[in-house]
Amino acid sequence: MRRLAPCLMALAAVLPATASARTIHFQGQEVRAPAGWPVYRLAAHPRMCVRLDRRAVYLGRPGAKQRCPASAIGRRRAILVQPRAARASSARPLARISAASGFIGLGFDACTAPSRRAMSAWASSPYRAIGVYIGGLNRACSQPNLTSGWVRDQVAAGWHLIPTYVGLQSPTSSCGSCAKLSSGSAASQGSAAADDAVNRAQDAGIGPGSPIYFDMEAYTRTTTATNATLSFLAAWTKRLHTLGYDSGVYSSSASGIADLVSRLGTGYAQPDDIWIANWNGRRDASDPYVPVTAWANRQRIHQYRGGHNETYGGVTINIDNNYVEGATAGASPTGDDPKGELDLVGSPKPGWVRVSGWAFDPSAPAEPVSIRAYVGGRAGQPGAERSEVGVATLERPDVGSAHRAAGANHGFDVNFATLKNGREPVCAYAVDVGPGSDALLGCQTIGVPVAVTLSHLRTSRGTVRVRVRCEWPAGTECPGQMVLRARVKLRVLTRHRGRRRVRTRVARRAIARRSFKLSGERSHAFRVRLSGRGRRLTRGRPKLRAQLVVAIPGGRRVADVALRRRPR
Repeated sequence: MRRLAPCLMALAAVLPATASARTIHFQGQEVRAPAGWPVYRLAAHPRMCVRLDRRAVYLGRPGAKQRCPASAIGRRRAILVQPRAARASSARPLARISAASGFIGLGFDACTAPSRRAMSAWASSPYRAIGVYIGGLNRACSQPNLTSGWVRDQVAAGWHLIPTYVGLQSPTSSCGSCAKLSSGSAASQGSAAADDAVNRAQDAGIGPGSPIYFDMEAYTRTTTATNATLSFLAAWTKRLHTLGYDSGVYSSSASGIADLVSRLGTGYAQPDDIWIANWNGRRDASDPYVPVTAWANRQRIHQYRGGHNETYGGVTINIDNNYVEGATAGASPTGDDPKGELDLVGSPKPGWVRVSGWAFDPSAPAEPVSIRAYVGGRAGQPGAERSEVGVATLERPDVGSAHRAAGANHGFDVNFATLKNGREPVCAYAVDVGPGSDALLGCQTIGVPVAVTLSHLRTSRGTVRVRVRCEWPAGTECPGQMVLRARVKLRVLTRHRGRRRVRTRVARRAIARRSFKLSGERSHAFRVRLSGRGRRLTRGRPKLRAQLVVAIPGGRRVADVALRRRPR
């Protein structure tokens, strides 16, 4: 992706009046530029790429059919002098597009937004999403086509937009010519970038509810660089949420994405969506640096190939390739999927799972949303256990400040019983209120102890006494079985070359068994006595080590016991 420097800004005003500078006249305007810089008159070169990261002077209006490389990179250095009549108005468009949900497919990004004619020609391409670079100090290409009218027309034609902002880069960025963020000011710089990005988005007619992706190019992961970069991106995310936009981050999977992953589950302000740069050629959203449970609800874009030329409808554009599942901007949808996040998953006591987070449905933002959980996998996976766990109605001021139309009462923190035990993935969904689909809020894997506990374990004269408690809710049936198992020596008769031999081998055998019934949240003391077979197998043993297995539906507990018997 690597595109860097903002647009259409004359730098001549800051140049000193020295002998090494010269004065350039253009349509009644005067600018001073270094004497060695080349001067290009764009009227004579309508397809010239106005590279703002190059030391050059461009006179005129950038053409709509520029031929720019997808790999352009670097801070602004050029001087662009446009006719006064061509200067953009600062008035905000009356109509704005917003978030568009549900798109899954191929997309591309180019350094400069293609012309309307080029976009029409590319209707024959396999792509239906396009990355557009709305601004940022390090955007390298001019954007003469990127207006609110262009945005409106492309969305009407069925294109999904990926608004992208190319601001300050990590202190150890691979882009040597880029403007870098400061470790001591990273948070304030991240907030300022979000403010500017929202202004640029609104200039282009991209309204609240839309995602804006920050382009953080690859960098070397050092402690200082990682901390500064993450501080910057957290501030970017928080400020975008305050301004009503969703946050996205583009970066290399081995640097920016890996650093974001390292903060999962720590309370760090993660972006809503990620854009993974990993040029492995795979048209999917998976990545070795990203756990399958992270950004799992169609919250990923994968840039799988770097800059190259492709031609459709007779129009050639230098592009990067993307597989898109993450949020895009487009026409206001008739029904949005719920939004939310799974903050915490735990097991407060045996047989129970706790989930907490927030959720609301943009189609009916004031209405409460039901939460559904699955233990053992996602919805539809074999063996996944479904539970209707509650409704998101708890107060969450952070949600209210980020999503004002929804308000603050969309949190949930609920416990529910489960038959599952051991290490299990737990996935939570927000149930759709209006048109749309249920939304996966997230998945986390936890350890769930089985819902039965053992206490007061004692042995005497071939009998085991134990108190068993069922931890499921009151009134729940909790049937079970107890088995006492021991390793015993068995005499086995064999034949070898016609002769009979008696050999011994060690085997595990049940020496006692009984069933029981309990109700949830109740306990009872039980006796388990050796069976007749058990007495025969253990005859003559003054002491025998065994295991007491207490099983209920979904799991079991095992306790070691030592049996003592009276000598004969």
